[in-house]
Amino acid sequence: MIATPVHYYCYYRIDPAQAPAARAAVTLMFRALEDRLGILGRLFQGERDPLLWMEVYEPLREGERFEAALAELCASQRFHTFLAPGSERRIERFVAMP
Repeated sequence: MIATPVHYYCYYRIDPAQAPAARAAVTLMFRALEDRLGILGRLFQGERDPLLWMEVYEPLREGERFEAALAELCASQRFHTFLAPGSERRIERFVAMP
């Protein structure tokens, strides 16, 4: 059975004072994911809200492995310290409709 490709969207609001450090951390995480798993990530910001960021990873077939690696990288980068007060990192998963 072939796994259905999953599209991952991770979004969060960045503390303005932490934006440069957050950008550097995301760049390191992208490199590590590419080196470890061959997964390419893309970073977006809100059109009208540049502190609202979204990482996009698509399409992926090894979701559990990816999620474990991403969680490990976020923890090692202490990514929570870059978030705006009251914000959290959210991950949404989407699959194509049949």
